[in-house]
Amino acid sequence: MNKPDFFIVGAPKCGTTSLCKYLAQHPDVFISKFKEPNQFSYDLIEKPTKPRRSIEEYLEFFDDADGRICGEGSSLYLYSKIAAKEIYNFNPNAKIIIMLRNPVDFLYSYHNQCVLELDEDIRDFKRAIEAENDRKQGKRIPKDCTRSSLLFYSEVAKFTEQIQRYFDVFGQERVQIIIFDDFIKDTANVYQKTLRFLGIEQQNTPTEFTRYRTTSQVKHMALFRAYKRTIRTIFRAGRVFKFLPFSSHVQMFLHKIFVKIHKKFMVKKASRPPMDTELRQYLTKRFTSEVEQLSTLIGHDLTHWNRS
Repeated sequence: MNKPDFFIVGAPKCGTTSLCKYLAQHPDVFISKFKEPNQFSYDLIEKPTKPRRSIEEYLEFFDDADGRICGEGSSLYLYSKIAAKEIYNFNPNAKIIIMLRNPVDFLYSYHNQCVLELDEDIRDFKRAIEAENDRKQGKRIPKDCTRSSLLFYSEVAKFTEQIQRYFDVFGQERVQIIIFDDFIKDTANVYQKTLRFLGIEQQNTPTEFTRYRTTSQVKHMALFRAYKRTIRTIFRAGRVFKFLPFSSHVQMFLHKIFVKIHKKFMVKKASRPPMDTELRQYLTKRFTSEVEQLSTLIGHDLTHWNRS
């Protein structure tokens, strides 16, 4: 079986989907078509909606690699406290790609994603931030939330300690850090650097880099919740009842169908209004020390984020 050679481990809402799409265009690269398998971040799931996938089932996602370099993108691996070690145990020669952005902008976008995933039921960003302490005490956890730790917003944005875990396990030479600002400003250059990091011949570079995962909002929340619950029920049933042909290939097929339904009927593209100025100033001050530590760790001055 083919085994992934590299992992794009996050952070969420930092361009991981786009990078996966760009790399998949290269003839020597195979990216799992099942986005976010999250095979090695099971510590984040407190209320599993299905039995844990076996390694054999996971490797089926790479059956069509045909000798190409394999990779996958699961943006929760960075936040997970066990994923770095689990990935190393699975493949100690793997290379790791980490994508980051200003913690304040990250959290604003990330909160919207949590709403879309039904992990968050407070749609107002400021109120969701204020609810963090209650959530850490097990209070005000949404009914459909399977991963309450994802609502600990200040913890999710502690990139320094998360990156340090990967440095400690893999060594800095096997970890590439991509800053979202640089990725947006000069995508072609970042793409070429990523190919060099992965040891891939630099050819057939895409002439256009389409941006994926634009901001979305739910059209009808009640219908959306029912739809998401149905999906969870289907996947839970498929994994529990072994007589159903629920291989990883079936999962990928269903995933494609659900993605199309999701985009066409459940959500609409809509930009979020600018963050409240006072709240932005508060969060910028709150993460000033984090940004300074991050700059030191990765050797890249990011302190201009503290002036935004």
